[in-house]
Amino acid sequence: MSGAKKDILQWIESNQAQMIQFLQELVAIPSDNPPGDCYAIAEHIHKRLIDFQFENVQLLDVDEAKVKASGMIRVANVLSTTAFGEGEGPEISLNAHGDVVAPGMGWTYPPYGGEIVDGKLYGRGAAVSKSDIATYTFALMALRHVAEELSGKVSLAFTFDEETGGEIGPKWLLDRGYITPDMAIAAGFTHSIVNAHNGCLHLEIMVKGKSAHAAAPHTGFDAIHAMSAILHSLYDYRESLGKVKSAVPGIESPTLVVGLISGGINTNVVPDRCTIRLDRRLIPEECGEQAEKEIQQVVEQAIRHFEGIEVEVERILLANSFGPVHVEEPLIQTLGSNWREVMEGPLEIQGVPLYADARHFYEAGIPVVMFGAGPKTLLEANGHRADEHVLIDDLVKAAKIVALTLYDLLKK
Repeated sequence: MSGAKKDILQWIESNQAQMIQFLQELVAIPSDNPPGDCYAIAEHIHKRLIDFQFENVQLLDVDEAKVKASGMIRVANVLSTTAFGEGEGPEISLNAHGDVVAPGMGWTYPPYGGEIVDGKLYGRGAAVSKSDIATYTFALMALRHVAEELSGKVSLAFTFDEETGGEIGPKWLLDRGYITPDMAIAAGFTHSIVNAHNGCLHLEIMVKGKSAHAAAPHTGFDAIHAMSAILHSLYDYRESLGKVKSAVPGIESPTLVVGLISGGINTNVVPDRCTIRLDRRLIPEECGEQAEKEIQQVVEQAIRHFEGIEVEVERILLANSFGPVHVEEPLIQTLGSNWREVMEGPLEIQGVPLYADARHFYEAGIPVVMFGAGPKTLLEANGHRADEHVLIDDLVKAAKIVALTLYDLLKK
């Protein structure tokens, strides 16, 4: 390992207490989405980047109409671009999101406390993905001490709408040319490099019938009865999805979950409406439009014998899958080489069954991987569950690996 790389590692070791404090500050600021008021955390990050002596730090307000259309309250993206040398060379974006799901019940430690117990920092967003805001910030700060050896640009792109699809976060920054990266690293975990993730299709299915008195049910058309047939057919369809297998390591089969249901007027009334919402996860080999057509056919077939029933199927969300990015891509090779310098054991390069903001970079034709601070799986970190946490050791190692990778990619 070169002297410059040793200096980078030493700087991160010496400044890890400051990095941990920064993460604790972020965990302490509620940024639950929904409801989606993420302005306070954006303002705080903007201020702290200035405190950390970053240049060109911008707090970019998103148009109120777009924010409301995405189901949020207030959003601003935080962007800072650091140029090395003459700025000639690759531009690399580091993207992490600061919005989180609501804490829910069952916490052992306060969800906004950032308490450290047995080497673990607890709090909502500690692993997903406020940790990577700290990781990327300090990885980039570590390069200042070897700046004369580098040429290119690194942009910190911190966004706050991942939980609602990333349309007014990373996609907004890309579409408007605020960032024009040659490659990108998006929030992930320390123990593997993620080169693919699933897509997601959300549909709302509404069945319309005709209300009637429960004493004369034959005079109405029962929407819940029709919906029960649809549900039965959807669950049969779900069973068939288990036979479809992805060739991407880490990703298995498509899935379907009916997550919401509502309907009816009163106990003594034939229900005239029933609505469900479903989540259909798409493996990288699948097309979202085709999956939507399949579900439409399942629904239409299920109600074909029901008199007086109408059905509407509305798309709520279509998030395309990402990857797989080829393992020979220079970004993956460089990141993998530095991972082996810091970590022990075999490196896994694999996909994950969730969907995230990395897809926006991939759709823009930008090589991207997911890598950051966290354990081997989302389950281990209690992501989206009570007692979410990140190991301090993973946080420090992730910062080291990202910093070393940036050094190699930007070295003159």
